[in-house]
Amino acid sequence: MPDSGYLALFLVGLLGGAHCVGMCGGIVGALSLGGPGRWRLHLAYNGGRIVSYVAAGAVAGALGAASVGLAGQMPARLALYLLANLMLVALGLYLLGVTRALAFTERAGQHLWRRVQPLSKRFLPARTVAQAFPLGLLWGWLPCGLVYSALASALAAGSAGRGALLMLAFGLGTLPNLLLAGMLLSRLNEFVRRPVVRIFSGLLVLGFGLYGLFALLRSGMS
Repeated sequence: MPDSGYLALFLVGLLGGAHCVGMCGGIVGALSLGGPGRWRLHLAYNGGRIVSYVAAGAVAGALGAASVGLAGQMPARLALYLLANLMLVALGLYLLGVTRALAFTERAGQHLWRRVQPLSKRFLPARTVAQAFPLGLLWGWLPCGLVYSALASALAAGSAGRGALLMLAFGLGTLPNLLLAGMLLSRLNEFVRRPVVRIFSGLLVLGFGLYGLFALLRSGMS
């Protein structure tokens, strides 16, 4: 995965913020009722969520590297690279408004989420950092097309460390929207929902994916 993948995933997290708020808005809104210390609760929750993303990215990166080693270097590497760039194309289409472009990835995670979700109930309502952080850890496994598509890039990263860094970039991109979602909110959300912003970001991410596919095609023809 080229270095542009970090920027692409950060933009996906940042500019897909409306989707993130929709998925986590109820939890984030509940944390906002925590009184003067609610900033600590938001930071703890989002910190836990991003830790889960980073852990998942490390696992995906390690699995991708192992599959390349087992299956023979070049064919497996090309397949993972193709998958990662196809997912970037899907992410770009999602940001452009093709909301069903990622629906199939969310269905894939429903089985795991049915096992994880009941565990989160013991931390609700989250009134302390000790409750908010593990709540974020668990909520990081919520089936989300944006997250799962970002993980496809981590799968092609080539190592656990790079996979973790890719998911860190994505997680940091989601942070502003969710951190502000129950606090000062609206201005950033209004910005990322503007059609011109979504079109620009969608075309940019789509361009990253298409460039990767073109580079793959060119290398195969040379």
